[in-house]
Amino acid sequence: MSRAYDISDFAAFLRKYGDSGRDHGGRVEESGRDDNRRSRPDRDRQHSSQSHNGYDRSRTIYRDRNREYDLRESEVQTLTDLGKFRMVPADDLARFAYRGDRSRMESDLHSLSRQGLIEERSIEGHSSYSTRVLTLTKDGHRLLERAQLVSNRQALYHGLVKPKEARHDADLYRLYHKVAREIDDVGGKVCRVVLDYELKKELYKKLSQVDPNKDLAYERIRVANEYDLKVVNDKIPVPDLRIEYEDDCREIRRLDLEIATRDYRPQGLAEKAKAGFHLFARQQDHPKLRRVLDTQEITARIFAL
Repeated sequence: MSRAYDISDFAAFLRKYGDSGRDHGGRVEESGRDDNRRSRPDRDRQHSSQSHNGYDRSRTIYRDRNREYDLRESEVQTLTDLGKFRMVPADDLARFAYRGDRSRMESDLHSLSRQGLIEERSIEGHSSYSTRVLTLTKDGHRLLERAQLVSNRQALYHGLVKPKEARHDADLYRLYHKVAREIDDVGGKVCRVVLDYELKKELYKKLSQVDPNKDLAYERIRVANEYDLKVVNDKIPVPDLRIEYEDDCREIRRLDLEIATRDYRPQGLAEKAKAGFHLFARQQDHPKLRRVLDTQEITARIFAL
């Protein structure tokens, strides 16, 4: 019987091996947006007050063009999370960002929705029920960029794309928090998250610029190396989620994570494993995925999502 590895196994793996991928620049700089490129909106700090449970209700006014936005710090963090991950299930947002305080989350979501910064959608859930997910609007996206609250190295997204992939993508936020907690436990600090959208866009651009007169196989390997990726079966597999973090020695490392499902084709799963990605899956999908890997004599671990 195959063993299902849980997140504690991943933490032990991280402590023992770390990860071989490193940022070619050596360090990640959390610089703000270029002030010469975009004007920074005005901010007015409002009177600070706290409720009896310590919830900070102080607000900041953000002026952008002809609009004003009145935001709590927790609302800004919610906008940031939605921008980084494109979509976040409401249940996971309550659990991780609000530590189970659903009433506080709903208050923030009502404020953000009223100001036109977020929108709610329903997607097919993991059984017969639908899942409530949250995304940024165009206005929310623009505010985050112009307010310069996020590093200029961090890509931001808005709106729901590829509805057929929404159920899969909705799990990325939960996966991130599980892994980020283990990174923190071993003395690391997350610097940036990279979704497959960003990596694919950059890879396709690089590959389209390759001189057709050159050795295409060599050029493919060269481009893959630029992004700490591997060529497998003449393709460059891309992970669902890449986490860049600074370890306890202040070295920049990368973790490439993949959420595997029972719908994966055997060849596709094998390629992801051979590319060196850390595989995660729901408990009910483990047996089938393990059989697929065993059939192809691949010993990669599958961690519990």
